[in-house]
Amino acid sequence: MGNVYNAHNVASYFIYELNELHTFINCTSLQHLLNEVDNKWGQIFGHSIYSEHAHSLNSDENAINEVLKAYQEHGDHHITLPAKEWHLEYGKFQLVYRTYGVPNFTEDELKIINEIIIRYHEYEIKKVS
Repeated sequence: MGNVYNAHNVASYFIYELNELHTFINCTSLQHLLNEVDNKWGQIFGHSIYSEHAHSLNSDENAINEVLKAYQEHGDHHITLPAKEWHLEYGKFQLVYRTYGVPNFTEDELKIINEIIIRYHEYEIKKVS
């Protein structure tokens, strides 16, 4: 049984990992990756990976509006860091503006996510060469 995660956190994982691989990622490719992992999650676990609702972009693709809005300022440019959120820690009185964290995936979930990252990375390498 796969867990349900916030789409911003999954997007952060993609951004960090793809930057580590020196692979281009923009708002459009990020939405494509989020859609791909959601489809795979549904096939394996029978439910969406995201707590947010996906909205249809076209007949093949869905988009998470909250993630789309957070990264639309980048346009077609490379995303180097995840979007930021306001966070209030328990017992503190001051909000902190920090990047979204990455989910604590289980080992099985990590295999699914990393498989998608590797496929995307290989696709980008073929596209450039």
